[in-house]
Amino acid sequence: MPANTIPPSGAPCRVVVCRDCCCGTPKVAGVDHDAQTARLRAQVPVRVSDCLDICEQANVIVVQPSAEGRAAGARPVWLGLVNDPGATEDIAAWVRAGGPGVAPRPEILDLYTVTPPRQRGIA
Repeated sequence: MPANTIPPSGAPCRVVVCRDCCCGTPKVAGVDHDAQTARLRAQVPVRVSDCLDICEQANVIVVQPSAEGRAAGARPVWLGLVNDPGATEDIAAWVRAGGPGVAPRPEILDLYTVTPPRQRGIA
């Protein structure tokens, strides 16, 4: 195997959950943020992050592709307004299936897809 090739057992697909000033706080009413994070952690690799600078879309979840997904050209997928347990389950199922670049994104998640803050305003 060439030195620059990532073995199939490389980095897994994972989820980054924003939990800071808006996401994961009472500002987003009616959501059990701890339960959402726990449910994701029970199913897929999760990293909790401070503010991802897209507060108007709270709760924000970023699905990072696995090494295999990145090798296929996939980029992280940003999801906003993830305040429904069904959406949480859809995200977890997609990640378990392989996530970006490996498994097709469920069409329902198109409703949650947002533009990352660093890409806004780029023509």
